[in-house]
Amino acid sequence: MPVIKPISDLRNNFKEISQLCHDDGKPIYLTKNGKGDLVVLSVAAYEKQLALLELYQKLAEAEEQSDSKIKRSSHEEVIRRLRSRLNA
Repeated sequence: MPVIKPISDLRNNFKEISQLCHDDGKPIYLTKNGKGDLVVLSVAAYEKQLALLELYQKLAEAEEQSDSKIKRSSHEEVIRRLRSRLNA
């Protein structure tokens, strides 16, 4: 269930808002005049969201590459080439 608070709580009860963000790791939705205005998130939760976004972007890129006609090497071929370079 999302936590929804009036934006005045950010000024009047900052410690409580901060504690909620850190304890739950979930965003706090702030309203202004009864309508959504801001979302407050701890730095740790924000960085986790960014990491997930980056992972999803990399997965999408990998999926595109796997669907393409680019020539790929098998695992065995790559290992063989690396060993030959190391032994040369």
